[in-house]
Amino acid sequence: MTVLEQQQLGKTLWAIADDLRGAMNADDFRDYMLSFLFLRYLSDNYEIAAKKELGPDYPVLDKDDKKSPLSVWYKANKADVVEFEKQMRRKVHYVIEPQFLWNNIAEMARTQGGELLRTLEKGFKYIETQSFESNFQGLFSEINLNSEKLGRTYEDRNKRLCSIIQKIAEGIATFSINTDILGDAYEYLIGQFAAGSGKKAGEFYTPQQISTILSEIVTLDSQDPTNGKKKKLDKVLDFACGSGSLLLNVRKQMGAYGIGKIYGQENNITTYNLARMNMLLHGVKDTEFEIHHGDSLLNDWDILNEMNPAKKLKFDAIVANPPFSYRWEPGEALAEDFRFKSYGLAPKSAADFAFLLHGFHFLADEGTMAIILPHGVLFRGGAEERIRTKLLKDGNIDTVIGLPANLFFSTGIPVCILVLKKCKKFDDVLFINASEHFEKGKRQNRLRDGEDGEPNDIRKIVDTYKYRTDQDRYSRKVSMEEIAGNDYNLNISRYISTAVEDEEIDLNKVHQNLVDIQKRATEAAKKHNEFLKELGLPPLPF
Repeated sequence: MTVLEQQQLGKTLWAIADDLRGAMNADDFRDYMLSFLFLRYLSDNYEIAAKKELGPDYPVLDKDDKKSPLSVWYKANKADVVEFEKQMRRKVHYVIEPQFLWNNIAEMARTQGGELLRTLEKGFKYIETQSFESNFQGLFSEINLNSEKLGRTYEDRNKRLCSIIQKIAEGIATFSINTDILGDAYEYLIGQFAAGSGKKAGEFYTPQQISTILSEIVTLDSQDPTNGKKKKLDKVLDFACGSGSLLLNVRKQMGAYGIGKIYGQENNITTYNLARMNMLLHGVKDTEFEIHHGDSLLNDWDILNEMNPAKKLKFDAIVANPPFSYRWEPGEALAEDFRFKSYGLAPKSAADFAFLLHGFHFLADEGTMAIILPHGVLFRGGAEERIRTKLLKDGNIDTVIGLPANLFFSTGIPVCILVLKKCKKFDDVLFINASEHFEKGKRQNRLRDGEDGEPNDIRKIVDTYKYRTDQDRYSRKVSMEEIAGNDYNLNISRYISTAVEDEEIDLNKVHQNLVDIQKRATEAAKKHNEFLKELGLPPLPF
């Protein structure tokens, strides 16, 4: 499938969602739409693997036969089902009974089957509790199939679900797709729902262009980025992972086998479930990732709360887009927390540095961390100034990147990317002012990606970081002495001037031009008066 076809599939599915959700808001309908797409993916992937496993025993049905081939095989081979499912768990790590496969669900929707809703409920529960050997409890916890938003009676809700699923099945059927493409369609829909949700969306979605910048930065050699990408990342973390798009972008940069294990944490239950689905949809096996539902600021994930430094998890790459200027209530115990003890607590009014320090604590010595934060962290005083100063004095802040305003669905403010390292080669700080390089949009601004001959703002940022170049009005390496002279204030405008110098004016040249103009005007007036005299008209004064 071409990129154009991928985009068309995403747009087709979004048009279906926009048409079917009616009075339901985008947030509510998103959960239904994405869950059904996820079920389609699991089913397709499972049936492909089953066909390979059963070989010539896999039933071949007539084109008009709407039954699932696996349902036919299950019925004819009851004694072999247990052993078959054991094999499937080894191969694809999960099992789905034929009655819960997408083809069966879609056929029930097409024929307006009265048991569709009940079958879906059983199917979702089966996937949560029995499909996977690892714990996927609550994967569909936010999907309320009995919500009155779908209809007041069971019959109304069943009819609405039939309509939604039938339209999705028909929309997907017009494309010749494989299971990998559904992951791209899923990402497209997450972005569209984020746009439709407005300010709520910031908590679960990082625009792909910004995600690409962070992922490319953290996958480069930390000591000398000009060496290119690292060959392998053992562990990668996003402690505010939302729908998981940032983690998946890092995986895309490294390739399917370039990361040992992916770790994510998300406090919002709905987006936590989205992240788990998103991982599986992109071919990440359940053994290759671990997503935790919990609060990063409280550090309630057992695997990160290890008091023994020798057993502490360390991550080769950390990316994050935490909530901006989040208000929090740190108790006295947090002041002694191993993440904050050496730096002090971030103020109640803004937990930005608390999020940063949480991630930074778990960064490996040769790792790279890239985090998106509001500009206030660069210059605010008080507790934030003390934390920023210590990070700078310890040589942990490597690069400051200023981005344009209005790139996010959740806020119009300009934000920055801070790149941090435990051990860094350079004793200066690189500043990149990318705030003036973008394409203005009606709702959101966009970083240009070089398509159709346009400038590539994304590539310019990454290459400037990679080669650490000084560019007029764009980037500059600043010594620690100069930063200390500015009281460790990192406001980008202190170090990179974007003011356009006034053009120097040669007054002598201007004067001579005026004299010449006056001379030509006098000559022209004399000639004109000669014509007037010939015509017997009075001359013009000059």
